[in-house]
Amino acid sequence: MSMNLGGGGDDDEVVSTINTTPLVDVMLVLLIIFLITIPVVSQTIPMSLPKETNIARQTKPENIEISVNREGDVFWNAQLVPDNEALVNRLKQIAVLTPQPEVHIRGDERTRFESIGRVVFACQRAAIAKISFVTEPPPKG
Repeated sequence: MSMNLGGGGDDDEVVSTINTTPLVDVMLVLLIIFLITIPVVSQTIPMSLPKETNIARQTKPENIEISVNREGDVFWNAQLVPDNEALVNRLKQIAVLTPQPEVHIRGDERTRFESIGRVVFACQRAAIAKISFVTEPPPKG
């Protein structure tokens, strides 16, 4: 029994290449898994979503413009409304008119949603039929 500890033998050469067979096997398995699972994940309930329409605002003298600044102060056609009850009372007065005026809400982009929500709730309490939000179109570019 003999043991060769190096040197002299032609049979033992150092292999300096990487065996990529296991890597290719793993990648093929992952590819098959992704091909099978992607159609299952992308299935949704079929529905028709509303299309965005950009309608130019029709400014009529009877329309009411309510503005909310970034501090949450409410303005009725540029006049400060002291509290929410005063707003509801003013909205109730115009809600009985025929035809009922539209309410256009202008909110500062940094206004808390709570402030605008109070105005919408006041319109609901006063039975206003049509509420619109005034926005600026996105910049083109």
